[in-house]
Amino acid sequence: MGKPTGFMEYSREKVGERNPRTRQNDWKEYTVPFSDEKLRIQGARCMDCSIPFCHTGMEIQGATSGCPIHNLIPEWNDLVYRGRWKEALDRLLKTNNFPEFTGRVCPAPCEGSCTLAISDPAVTIKNIEQAIIDKGFENGWITPRIPKLRTGKKVAIIGSGPAGLAAADQLNQAGHSVTVYERADRPGGLLMYGIPNMKLEKEVVERRVRLLTQEGIDFVTNTEVGKDITASELQTQFDAVILCTGAQKQRDLVIEGREAKGIHFAMDYLTLATKSLLDSNFEDGQFINVEDKDVIVIGGGDTGADCVATALRQKAKSVVQFGKHPQLPGQRTSDNLWPAYPNVFTMDYAYKEAEAKFGDDPRQYSIQTKKIVADENGNLKELHTIQMEKLKDEEGRYYFKEIPGTEKVWPAQFVFIAIGFEGTEQPLLRQFGVKEVNQKVAARYGEFKTNVEGVFAAGDARRGQSLIVWAINEGREVAQEVEKYLMV
Repeated sequence: MGKPTGFMEYSREKVGERNPRTRQNDWKEYTVPFSDEKLRIQGARCMDCSIPFCHTGMEIQGATSGCPIHNLIPEWNDLVYRGRWKEALDRLLKTNNFPEFTGRVCPAPCEGSCTLAISDPAVTIKNIEQAIIDKGFENGWITPRIPKLRTGKKVAIIGSGPAGLAAADQLNQAGHSVTVYERADRPGGLLMYGIPNMKLEKEVVERRVRLLTQEGIDFVTNTEVGKDITASELQTQFDAVILCTGAQKQRDLVIEGREAKGIHFAMDYLTLATKSLLDSNFEDGQFINVEDKDVIVIGGGDTGADCVATALRQKAKSVVQFGKHPQLPGQRTSDNLWPAYPNVFTMDYAYKEAEAKFGDDPRQYSIQTKKIVADENGNLKELHTIQMEKLKDEEGRYYFKEIPGTEKVWPAQFVFIAIGFEGTEQPLLRQFGVKEVNQKVAARYGEFKTNVEGVFAAGDARRGQSLIVWAINEGREVAQEVEKYLMV
């Protein structure tokens, strides 16, 4: 490495953020880029650790550890330290089709397994990754790579999220003709409509789609396979089909009062907000407006946090987020050792914003909603909750127990359900005739073949709700298997 003692000399710097109080007034990205000099110093902290667990991409304790797309992290950290940005970009693009996405929205399991993180704060891998690709676009280093030869083989990809885009990119570069079908009006899947603009500005997604289009990929939007075009028609027109439809069947809340008006799935809320922003800057009114309302988000994950941030920008009267688990510890516990993903307390961008506006972190822990109450017109009025205690039985299994006397009534006019996804939507799978397991497409990892000849599956549709880096991993891997199938 260029600076063998850099990790001893330099401290980790957090990425810059715009003021949490003022950024709530717009929908622009909340982060502020590092200067080149700061990036150079942060790159110098990479340790030359001999065995870089940061790019291993394995699962430990049920969570991802290291980078599933096996980014060559120490190599491009060193190149950034040396100021060799173009070479750093070349190394980054060897493994990652879309660093501009992962550098913004990936939870960075690579940092959790950084060797330096055994005793010190990890290297700022995610921020350096974003800086490399952003500099590549700024300097005109990213240009269309148009394949010189075409094989005559045609592939249909259903779904334009990160898995579908990665598969399309790989197969197109191999010379096959690729058509991507998307039922929404814009390509990008959850990148476009599932992640708010303040985390991933949509021009970043649109820029990549434009580039892929210039390289020869066809995008067909406003087209739902199974309705607007049948599965059999695709199988007749194309040599192979890849299902990258995601796991968009949202898990519902089964509870008394669920039918009250004002209760929505989180993804519906986020999708409508982003679409209205892009279509008309909210002039069309085609979104769920929570201005001056009491909002409760049920579910403690990233999607719930995005709902909090969106509600703040809509000037909600109050915003609270319910989570069933206790607050995480400030440091790794004895059963959460490196290089497993660090289950520690953090302040996401949305919570900093809520704290800046209301004075408190909006999260409520170990809480269970007992019932929902509507007014005489059927409109949501309030939620009744109770605190829970997380206990361990004699066999070491965890369970939750209600704490008597902790009942509480919360005023609410809107509730957003963000408790995860059950699996992929079933009608399309049945039309293709592919086998399912646990509401996912049955296809072995590494092969990605379904039981139907010429039909493959990848991403969340195959593995269930997961990380963007796993989606890209599977998109790249399924492309390799389809390539073998086509060229036999």
